[in-house]
Amino acid sequence: MQGTLSVSVWRGGEAGSFQSYEVPRRGNQTVLDVVTYVQRKLDGSLSYRFACRVGMCGSCAMMVNGRPRWTCRTRVSRVASSGKLTIAPLRNLPVIKDLTVDMTDFFDKWAKAGGVFKPTATRAEDFAAIRPTDSKRRHADAGIECIGCGICYAACDVVAWKPGYLGPAALNRAWTLVNDTRDGNGAARLRAVAGDDGCLACHSQQGCQEHCPKHLNPTAAIAGLKRAVAVAALRTRWELGDHSALDALAAAVAAGEQDPYAAADALLGE
Repeated sequence: MQGTLSVSVWRGGEAGSFQSYEVPRRGNQTVLDVVTYVQRKLDGSLSYRFACRVGMCGSCAMMVNGRPRWTCRTRVSRVASSGKLTIAPLRNLPVIKDLTVDMTDFFDKWAKAGGVFKPTATRAEDFAAIRPTDSKRRHADAGIECIGCGICYAACDVVAWKPGYLGPAALNRAWTLVNDTRDGNGAARLRAVAGDDGCLACHSQQGCQEHCPKHLNPTAAIAGLKRAVAVAALRTRWELGDHSALDALAAAVAAGEQDPYAAADALLGE
């Protein structure tokens, strides 16, 4: 494929601007190839981040024509049929310089959401036996492949409106650990994600799911957290003479068979 690409690249920090470059168009060219050409051939001062180049690390995530993408896996032919590309740093994160963003807040929110595994067993004990058919394992497996690239965070409008919001990646991580039967920090983790900046702030717009390069569904994970938080609240805030009724209601909420808000209304009405 011959021709020239007209490429607008963000330069500078938060108050920077776009600068235009002309880049030769090649067959099977990726957006990362374009950025690398600009840095190596046209302007050696361009800053950007990459590592594996094969869609394993997520380091090369940027905004491409307004959408967050892994640039190493994004073919120019798919996103620049008109011959024009706009490349910018990931949204919702502070810009260090050019296409490089500061991921500190992103990873700090993982910690705030209780995203660290806390074992209940010692190294001297046998490995835990968890069957592949176990329902909790299936929930954990559905989100475990997250590599922390920040694509979902950049796609999330709630993060844009509410900077303190923990974000889909941190909450997805929390959900995998809530369902890890080997973990011993479940109660504290649910308290961490139940605040105003936690799972209840999610508007379920599914931008995270739409853009995730790993085809994960953080929105579903966050919905699971909402149910788990509701169950925990029901267990601790109401004391009923017959706990079997509460346990049955909590189990129905956890299984998705009962709306958590309707469950709370049912308890209050008793």
